[in-house]
Amino acid sequence: MTSLFQILMLILDIATFFIFAHFIMSWLISFQVLNLRQPLVAQIWDGLTRLLEPLYAPVRRILPQMGGLDLAPLVVLVGIYALEIILRNNAAAFY
Repeated sequence: MTSLFQILMLILDIATFFIFAHFIMSWLISFQVLNLRQPLVAQIWDGLTRLLEPLYAPVRRILPQMGGLDLAPLVVLVGIYALEIILRNNAAAFY
């Protein structure tokens, strides 16, 4: 059961990394540091968007429109951290 706990924590850590990478890439694309016409950048951006959009879409439906400010990644990160706290506090159930 310990390995199940570690696998769940690893999945949450990987999801957090992808969200941060997506967030940073979105800012770099917005400020034209990265160009979506470059094939590698476009592939990474498309892959991250396809991975994270199923997480963001339900949150975006609930949140009100903020006029260009997307708070969905922040809400998803808070949810991931909440899951990590719940898993760590109940880690004894996995041993």
